[in-house]
Amino acid sequence: MRLIILMALLVPMIAHAGGKAMTLAITSPAFAHMGEIPMRYTCEGEDISPPLQITAEVPGAKTLALLVDDPDAPDPNAPRMIWTHWIAYNLPARSQTLAEGAGNGTPPEGASYGRNDWGRTDYGGPCPPIGRHRYFFRLYALDAPLSFATPPTRSELLAAIRGHVLAEAELVGTYEKHRR
Repeated sequence: MRLIILMALLVPMIAHAGGKAMTLAITSPAFAHMGEIPMRYTCEGEDISPPLQITAEVPGAKTLALLVDDPDAPDPNAPRMIWTHWIAYNLPARSQTLAEGAGNGTPPEGASYGRNDWGRTDYGGPCPPIGRHRYFFRLYALDAPLSFATPPTRSELLAAIRGHVLAEAELVGTYEKHRR
């Protein structure tokens, strides 16, 4: 009974506080969350970025940032580092589709790409040396655009977004090299 009364008190406070609906999500038609990333999007395939669907309805968001990394490098049984595969920032702060291969060409208007751990500013697909790795596609809704003199690294991006993240979303795919 106390829970019902408490809930009855909280709901009007949330509505009265102007609590607008907030949605931030990232999905891919190419693979399910925690599913295997198709070979096409890896170093064994065409090494192009997978298609991504972004649902972004975040009040106050000015821009989005995307970070794709592998926390299982080099060996998922003994990880020693986080390997960055793709950085995109100043993406439009609205729902959108990033087409297949978008990370291997010109960024969307107003957006830029950061420097991955291969030293490139384009997408570098999964290429694990051993075992099945996890690949995190992390999306951040930010309250301000970002500005860098040179394409940022993962650590530079994370430092710049500190204090500006309004919402986060995550899609995780997995991949293990095929033995030939």
